[in-house]
Amino acid sequence: MARKRKGEKVDGWMVVDKPLGLSSAQVVGRIKYLTKAQKVGHGGTLDPLASGILPIGLGEATKTMPYIVDASKDYAFTIRFGSSTDSDDLEGATVKSGGRIPLQSEIEAALPQFTGTIEQVPPAYSAIKVDGQRAYKLARDGETVELKARPVEIHRLRLDAFDADAGEATLFVTCGKGTYVRSLARDIALALDTLGHVSMLRRLRVGPFGLERAISLEKLDELSHSARAVDYLGPITTALDDIPAVAVTEPEADRIRCGQTLHLPTAKQGTIVLMCGDVPLAIAENTDGTVKSLRVFNM
Repeated sequence: MARKRKGEKVDGWMVVDKPLGLSSAQVVGRIKYLTKAQKVGHGGTLDPLASGILPIGLGEATKTMPYIVDASKDYAFTIRFGSSTDSDDLEGATVKSGGRIPLQSEIEAALPQFTGTIEQVPPAYSAIKVDGQRAYKLARDGETVELKARPVEIHRLRLDAFDADAGEATLFVTCGKGTYVRSLARDIALALDTLGHVSMLRRLRVGPFGLERAISLEKLDELSHSARAVDYLGPITTALDDIPAVAVTEPEADRIRCGQTLHLPTAKQGTIVLMCGDVPLAIAENTDGTVKSLRVFNM
């Protein structure tokens, strides 16, 4: 992709390998500064104590954000057995200690009950709103936070390593939207009649975005001196890879831009991406051949 010129719009996806210690909002701020994009957002929060894939949408790509937030995700995480914390990770204070270290065979035997659709109570330190306030704010203020269990999808879960001396197990999980890995680690430990919390969390994939496409903030800082940070932008349609694309003519594109509907009886039913040549035009909904735009791209 060509480098950004003065006054040029910046549209696309940038995949950042977020380092430890920074919040997702801080990474967004850094990318906005480096690229000078007017609109920037991230596709799924990573805690400061987590590293890995943080998809950043710039410009018109922010209109595709819901499709990334709802995408499945891969994580590597380590459970430290023997103690629990109020945040279910290293950031919080120790609540209980003295739990036993399970056997590797016990861990492996417990994992099948955590695959498929499971009920999960989010951590008290989460961004879920309770009576209009974020749960983590209430928890930090010393209030008791009671969150309801909700169904989440665990597609794959396996044990990758076990260190009995350290009392730690490292696992890999593929999960659906709304899953809290900290809760998963806590619940696995409880199922083993012990205590546990996350000591390492790294996100390996978000939807179509994996580590092979990621760039570090250090590399972006280097590129910013030559105004080449935007060279690492991917197309906005990357987030829509699973949605069928339908080609339209320029006159049809003009109708969509004006808020009108199209009659496309042969197009696939449901959500589609309208393309005018190589340029994405809109995310649209096709109902019995009547196509109405949901999000129109200003490209």
